[in-house]
Amino acid sequence: MQGNKEGRKESADFSVEAGVGRWLQNVKTSNHDKDTLLDDFLLTYPVFMSTSDLCQALLGHYCTKRYRGKEDRKEALERKRKVLHLVSQWLALCKDFLRNDEHVKLFLKTLYRFVLDDIYEHPALENDGRELQKLYQLHRRHALDEYSPHRKRKVLFHQLSLKEPGLHVRGTQRETREVLCHVYITMDSYLSMRAHAGVVAQDLLQAVADRLDVPRGELELVAVTYPGGRLLLQPQDRLFSDSLRMVGRLHVYRKELGEILNPFTDNSELQHRTARMLSLNTWDVAVALTNFDWTIFDSINEQELVYFTFSRHSCSSYTVALELLLQRCNEVQLWVMTEVLLCPTLCKRVQLIKKFIKIAAHCKAQRNLNGFFAIILGLNTAAVSRLNQTWEKIPGKFKKILSELEAITDPSLNHKAYRDSFKKMKAPKIPFLPLLLKDMTFIHEGNKTFHDNVVNFEKLHMIANTVRLIRQCQTDHMGNGFTQKSSPEVQAYIDYLLIIDNQETLFELSNRLEPRV
Repeated sequence: MQGNKEGRKESADFSVEAGVGRWLQNVKTSNHDKDTLLDDFLLTYPVFMSTSDLCQALLGHYCTKRYRGKEDRKEALERKRKVLHLVSQWLALCKDFLRNDEHVKLFLKTLYRFVLDDIYEHPALENDGRELQKLYQLHRRHALDEYSPHRKRKVLFHQLSLKEPGLHVRGTQRETREVLCHVYITMDSYLSMRAHAGVVAQDLLQAVADRLDVPRGELELVAVTYPGGRLLLQPQDRLFSDSLRMVGRLHVYRKELGEILNPFTDNSELQHRTARMLSLNTWDVAVALTNFDWTIFDSINEQELVYFTFSRHSCSSYTVALELLLQRCNEVQLWVMTEVLLCPTLCKRVQLIKKFIKIAAHCKAQRNLNGFFAIILGLNTAAVSRLNQTWEKIPGKFKKILSELEAITDPSLNHKAYRDSFKKMKAPKIPFLPLLLKDMTFIHEGNKTFHDNVVNFEKLHMIANTVRLIRQCQTDHMGNGFTQKSSPEVQAYIDYLLIIDNQETLFELSNRLEPRV
């Protein structure tokens, strides 16, 4: 009976440590080479185990007594070095992703102590110990530097700020990480603005005032909290928490009057807005959109797709960049709708749609499929596509271009047209992220994670192949870079997009432009 209990316990342990054991024990049943198997495991372990579980499993394999009397000193040394190799690859893959994980900090400290204890018996571990010491000290330095105001670090959008171009923002990593900030100027429309997470109320209010050409002294910033609370923000109040959550839904009001801004009620203002958009060069607009998208996409860690799909980690900061690019895709779609539906005259609305068709084509040429999809989807929404009088005025040449572009977004045959087109594009390039996440979900729901209490590595391999597409798209083989120089005027316009996010309001605008017959 005791033997059966031990057998069941070993099986249960294997379900948690399966990935570690399969790699470290050099299991030969895999159809994939060892390097691929290791990469698969390191990319996908959150599917079936937490980071804490992985740290415990690695320590367990390093110090295991399971093989006592069954392996000689050489075999024991090989086992320990494989653990250290896995740790090295893991930290190299995850980069800053695990920087603040307390389990990892404690794990590295404990493992380093074990290696020091083993050097007397296994002198060959000395070099491995030095490498681990470098990793451990690097990890500690990162943690300490979170509080250093003088360290220059790479951030999601280091060149972008509410402050003057070229002015470096100093502070903690949370303060310098870039976010998309929504500031509502009416009950159903907002300005989408790029800001650093340490931004304070007065800086954001100044940016809004400049964009709307309203004196800052006339405005106040209010955070609407749930359920229905209102917090008047003071000049130095921070707008984002440590987890990058906004203090509430931000609204700009006219001071003392207590009324929400409504800067687009005057028809002359709408005419001026449309004229400004029509004056922008379409290639420059596409460059500005692509530069924005690339800056976010290039900061995405491959594991973000895993955490986003499987929700194994409660901390949303693990998927900040991924969620930001998904949010941006949705915003660009709404921006296209907003611009078209706020254009009051038929002839200018026709020019505007022609302009968006050209911008979409340029985004495709610049290998930004995320922005390309967003624009095409915006033009195909019901509120825009129902404008029959407007579409009748679109020249046949532009309708043909749009038809060719729409063919790429055709979802039939599992988006075959898009996949074929995207495969032909050289890296670096920006994929349509919602489809990647759809692929992840399809793999997850169509395959069991465990078979007889053992991890299904074929499922993990399929997930890893999907996730690795991020790495492939980010790789610049030619070293030519991806971003292009954009026009300051266009960049200023794209940095502050006016967006109406209420579908009822968008349809109301559509019906005003072309009433139902």
